[in-house]
Order: sequence, then C-alpha cells, then structure tokens
Amino acid sequence: MSDETVPSAPAGDAPDRIARLARKAAGLERSPGVYLMKDARGRVIYVGKAARLRDRVGSYFQGAADLGPKKQPMLEVVQDFDTVACESEWEALLAENRLIKDLKPRFNVRLMDDKTFPYLVVTMRDEFPGVYVTRQPAAPEFRGARVFGPFTSAQSLRRAVHLLQKVFKFRTCHLDIHEGDEKRRHFRPCILHSIGQCTAPCAARIGKPEYRADIDRFVRCLSTKRADMLRELRAEMEDASKALRFEHAATLRDRIRAIEKLDERGTRRQGWQPETEALLPDPRRGVKALGRILRLAEPIRCVEAVDIAHLMGGETVGSKVCFVDGRPLKSEYRKYKIRTADNDDYAAIREVVSRRYREAGDGNALYPDVILIDGGLGQLHAALEAFETLPAKPPMVISLAKKEELIYVQRESEPIRLGRENPALRFCQAIRDEAHRFAQSYHHVLRRKKTFGEKPRPPSPRNAAPGPDAAGR
Repeated sequence: MSDETVPSAPAGDAPDRIARLARKAAGLERSPGVYLMKDARGRVIYVGKAARLRDRVGSYFQGAADLGPKKQPMLEVVQDFDTVACESEWEALLAENRLIKDLKPRFNVRLMDDKTFPYLVVTMRDEFPGVYVTRQPAAPEFRGARVFGPFTSAQSLRRAVHLLQKVFKFRTCHLDIHEGDEKRRHFRPCILHSIGQCTAPCAARIGKPEYRADIDRFVRCLSTKRADMLRELRAEMEDASKALRFEHAATLRDRIRAIEKLDERGTRRQGWQPETEALLPDPRRGVKALGRILRLAEPIRCVEAVDIAHLMGGETVGSKVCFVDGRPLKSEYRKYKIRTADNDDYAAIREVVSRRYREAGDGNALYPDVILIDGGLGQLHAALEAFETLPAKPPMVISLAKKEELIYVQRESEPIRLGRENPALRFCQAIRDEAHRFAQSYHHVLRRKKTFGEKPRPPSPRNAAPGPDAAGR
C-alpha cells in the first residue's frame, strides 16, 4: 500500500492520540535537533529541524495548532515520532537536509530537490590558488583543492568571502595563471585590483611566494576561530559607536556576523552530502566499464542523455546533453520546449526523442553509441516507443532510475544493480545529473519569463552550451 493510501486514525481516537504525543513531546530536551514524524506502520512521513526540540515538536500537538494546508493532514496519520539531538542549529539544518534526501517523506516539500549546501574551495594545486564558492567540490577543476564546508547559508558565505577578500586580496577568477608566462606583464587586471581586493597575479603585480603567503594566511584564518580578526572588528565597532558613527558601527556589526557565520559548517568527513562530495570517476574508466557491463562489441565513444523538467506540468522542457570519450561536448547540448505534453513525462520523452533522433532515423545523421534516459522502466519504454516510429533503430538505449540507481536496458527483463562506487554507475550518474541541470536551467528561464515578463538572460559559458538552440526545432 502506498503512502497516499495509508488509512488515517479513527476520528474518535484523535484526541487520545494527540494527547499521548503531546505528553511525549513535553519530556523532550530543550536542545537543537531533528524530529521524525511516523505513521501507523512506522514509516517516516515528515522530517523537521528545531532550535529547541521540546517547544517545536510540542507545537504540533496543541489544541489550536494550525499547520497550514500542506502539513495539517499529517496530524491525521502521525502515530509517533523520534528525535535526534544535535550540538547546534546549523548541525540540525544539515541533518534535516540529509534525512529528507534519504527518506523522501511524503509531507516534506522543501529540500526534496537536488540542491545542496555550498562549499568554499581553495585550489592549492594552482601556482596562484583561487578561492571559489561552489556546490560541486568534487568537480574535476577542484581536484586537490582545500575544501571547507558544507556551509548552511550561501548568502552569508558569499558575504564573508567578499569581506575576507578585502583583507587577503586573493583572486576569484578562473584564469589559468603561470609564473613563467611573460604575457602576464601586458595583461590588464580586472576592477578588483583597482579597488584593492586582488593583488592581480594575472598581470604579474605580485610574485608567487608573496601570493602563496597571503593564501596560507587566508586558509589559517578559515581553519581557526578567527579570534584576532573578530576582536579587532569588535573594538572598532565599539569605538565607532562611542563616536556616534552609528552607520559605520552597523556595517562593522554586519561584517562580524558574516565572519561568525563561517563557523556554521560541517566537514566532508561527516558525510552530509555524499552525492556532491564523492570524487568524480575517471571518465575513460567509467566509459570502458559501461561498455563491459552492456556487453557492447565496440568501444563507447559518444553517450547522450535525455531529461525532462517542469513544475506541475507548467513550462515543460527537455534537454539532451552529449559526452564524447567521457567528457561533455557542450556544442552538442540541445534544449527543447515541449509542445505535445503538459504533466506527462512519458509523452515529453517521446517528443524529445522523436525530434532529436529524427535525422538519425532517416539515415542523415549518426546515432550515439549509448542513449541514456533519466528515469525508470516507464521512461525507457516511452523512449523505445518513439524509436519504433523511426526506420533506423539506435544501437543501445538505457535508463537510470534515481531512487535505487538501477540501470534498465532495452530488451532486458531485469535491471542491472551496481555498487555505488562502480565507475560505470558513477559515469551514468554524472551524465544524468548534467542533463537534469541543463533541463532545469532552461525551465527556470521560461518560468521567469512567464512570471515576470523578463527576457531570458544570456547563459554563462559554464551553464550553457554554444551552438544552435533546439528549442524551436
């Protein structure tokens, strides 16, 4: 029986059940933590966080409690709850995020997507290390980097980095800078150098030893409690307040709070976000492993992935991404505005497949070696139905189901189950996630345009691909 058909408690039982849960809540500690509401079968139906567990959990079982239209029905089925104590509010926030992503409770709406908490990385392997805020610390460009986080507030993290850049003057650009490059002497630095926030290693305005010394001091600042810096700021704020310079004092107060927020972070050892922290596999190794698992006679060179994105059927879009030899080929990315379906993923997949591979089916283009569909067996069948309308058939079509990460293969009755660290699975996850990201970015552009009447902003080189736009094809 699905969660949606779990019977609610009898009406006459409700007062006794709520009173029992209220008594249990009254015995909780007033400490931060997470709570897990459970139904009659012991399944978790809601996960929440609390600064004080006794007060937050107890508020659900007050006589006049109004949880709103989305959570009020939960009171009809909740039979028990568990709690997990945490040391701080930020740890409770990370724990809530992890539990929701793992358990997918039916009454949780927030944190059910793929969004993750951000990290701060320092690319220590570079001759002139850069400092970046990212949600993908395991990306290839950050191999060997010093990683801090995850942080619970992206806004606070970016503000703290901005403030610390004024002190340590590190670079945040993505330029490839080498000390022996003589062209640097003729390079014009960006505005951050002009306003005193970067020492401009790109233009040879600072030597490698001096720049590395600044970076080492910055890393030490992140690794400690930053006591000396905060002590100086507090003294300056107090002096400004005594001199009646209240605006300056308020600015210093905000800086102090932003820097203090740097302590509200987890570590990679704690495993809060394994989906983003695990190192990406060697692409070539992953491609070879996938070829062996699919028992293909020829080596895999080209893999394409298809995904669908929408919000309750609104602004439905599709995406197609392309990887060659395990690396993304962004000139072959395509996005599609769905014309034939609203809230029907299967119909949307059939449309994308028909539009993308029509020319290959007619013999006017080449099929990729493997086509991956984001979804389970139903999504795979929808794609195969579209391919049946084409005169030429693709060599291999598979799908990757998100929950259990099973690989379904055309003409195979049973899915393939691989270990989480298997390079073939890791490669399939990487290309599936890239298709999902690309579809979501286009979907958000259309939603913004429809809601606010905005023209879509030009996509950045990192987030979109060059080449023709297939939305109207």
